[in-house]
Amino acid sequence: MKLNYIGFAAAAALAIMAQSAAAQDCSVKVGIVLPTSIDWGKPIAETALWVADMVNEAGGVDGCKVETILRDDQNDAKVGVDAAKALVDLDKVQLLLGAVSSGVTIPILTSVSVPAGTMQMSCCSSSTRLTALAADGQTKGLWFRTFATSRVQATVAAMVAKDAGYKKVTILYKNDDWGQDLAKLAAAAFAGSGIEVAKQIAITDAQPSYRAEVAEALATAPEAVYLALYPKEGISVVREWLSLGGTTKMIGTNSLKSDEFRDTVGLQYLADFVGTDTSTPRTDSASGFKAAYEAKFGKPPSGPGLPNSFDATAISLLAYHAAGKGATGAEIAAKVPMVTDPAGEKISADVEGIKKAMALLKDGKPVSWQGGTGAVTFDQYGDVSAPAVSWGFTATGIEERKYIPLEEVTAFIAALK
Repeated sequence: MKLNYIGFAAAAALAIMAQSAAAQDCSVKVGIVLPTSIDWGKPIAETALWVADMVNEAGGVDGCKVETILRDDQNDAKVGVDAAKALVDLDKVQLLLGAVSSGVTIPILTSVSVPAGTMQMSCCSSSTRLTALAADGQTKGLWFRTFATSRVQATVAAMVAKDAGYKKVTILYKNDDWGQDLAKLAAAAFAGSGIEVAKQIAITDAQPSYRAEVAEALATAPEAVYLALYPKEGISVVREWLSLGGTTKMIGTNSLKSDEFRDTVGLQYLADFVGTDTSTPRTDSASGFKAAYEAKFGKPPSGPGLPNSFDATAISLLAYHAAGKGATGAEIAAKVPMVTDPAGEKISADVEGIKKAMALLKDGKPVSWQGGTGAVTFDQYGDVSAPAVSWGFTATGIEERKYIPLEEVTAFIAALK
């Protein structure tokens, strides 16, 4: 009888081990489309992959390992759409994270994600056109972003210009959805603040020279120039601008938070440069993210979009968990409010917090994710609100100049003429 008992116990143990192995063998595929070939894009992707590792450590999505499939969009719409199509059509992903540039995100959303019924969440796209698409019902509830709209950065640019006493500004903007939207909003904010917008000049990618555009901008004799550009064309434009005698008084978007931009242009020419960006709120969770990021990567999270990438990934994966491993994109999207419910139990942004959230969500209880950008909540269009900062370049990186609370940004917008 003893031998029979031992044999039964061994068989039971083997059965449990087999069940455990089966659970570990299952996986859910998640597509990520980000500009990893750009210096500031790689850390955004690394942050997303870090969160996926944390979720796997906490038990995975509905007991299954998160299998991330990362594709480089090269900050190019065609490359991004092709990458997204492969992820949706071949890898059958129901969740897509990306992109950064609105000019890449929008065509992916409209031509790939929505037609396929795949949920898409971006860490960093800010165009108000995305809000309009959602308001028109074209995103079908499948779209979210953890980055505030371009209106915040445009407003802060006007605040910076007004504080500096500038009376006349010329705008140089990237000729895509993101740049066009930001230029329009910034021009309205400048004008509403009593600042003359001398001209708005489009900068198209991959031109051999921008001398004609820069000469046109210089002819307007502005006191300062507003740059809604990415580093690649931004470097070419600014070097041309300076070589032709343009002012060093420049206001730039968060897309220029780049070591390559600083080093190639030259720090000596950037003393008067003031950057704008949305910001994390001054909360314990935001401070906790910074400490955890530094412990993980050995440096502070000074690049653009890092806390936003952290939160976008965590919220998406927790929503996936709540929906179940076999969920469709629409079913995952339907669980996002359950992960970001202000009335839900507060969840810390660490492995233990993720474990706790997983248990509560599986019991049908809502939670409130407290992450790198604070307590995230989405409106009916998948948008969030945020405070802002101004910043500048230093020999070692980026330095915050001023923190601007959300209430102050909102009040300035309300006061615009």
